[in-house]
Amino acid sequence: MTAVQPPVKSADRTLEVLEALAASRERRSLVELSRALDIPKSSLHGILRTMARRHWVEVDPTGTRFGLGVRALEVGAAYLDADDAVGLVSSVLDDLSRQFGEAVHLGRLDGSNVVYLAKRESAHRLRLYSAIGRRLPAHATALGKALLAHQPGILDGPLPRLTPNTITDPDALLVELEKTRERGYAVDREENTEGIVCFAMAVPLADPPTDAISLSVPVPRVAPDSEERITTALGRSMTQIRAARSMFS
Repeated sequence: MTAVQPPVKSADRTLEVLEALAASRERRSLVELSRALDIPKSSLHGILRTMARRHWVEVDPTGTRFGLGVRALEVGAAYLDADDAVGLVSSVLDDLSRQFGEAVHLGRLDGSNVVYLAKRESAHRLRLYSAIGRRLPAHATALGKALLAHQPGILDGPLPRLTPNTITDPDALLVELEKTRERGYAVDREENTEGIVCFAMAVPLADPPTDAISLSVPVPRVAPDSEERITTALGRSMTQIRAARSMFS
């Protein structure tokens, strides 16, 4: 059996810095990053200085707080531009957005999390906050549950609680995932964000699927027929995606 090689320490630390800055919604100081990543300030300062010189990191006017730089945006945009799934479902996202006027997302399973790859904003003032690249626990989202239903073994750790409605019991989640498989779609009833209900379906581009599309609706706009209307539309979208895939395969 091949031995697992240890990571290159300097590269590992550089990536840890990038991931920490990506996870933060505000700039962070050298001291904050040093404590969070357990990297000595002297070593961390050298890493940040090098990353700033290559525009992976930006420094505020005081020279004491650090955030992601424009190179991170360029690389992220290049990833999305080269991703076939994003291009293939783009028109579907547009159609769902026009039909319902609500937030629509394309998400990808990444370990025990789901990451937003694309979005269409809600037409209403009352809407869900989201951002491309945002990472959320899969068990607490409709996107994630639609994908976990096909590979539940991915979850092998604790299930963090995001709202009072989040499913945190593993057995209860397995029951929910079985229901998701049976009906063909997932539902998040204020499990990720209070006041927001989401419906999602896995995108039929891989087996098991790695991407899903969701539509999010604030509770005051959820009507008695919303679930049926939205999931029917999602089902039509998946048929459209299958047809498009067959044309290009």
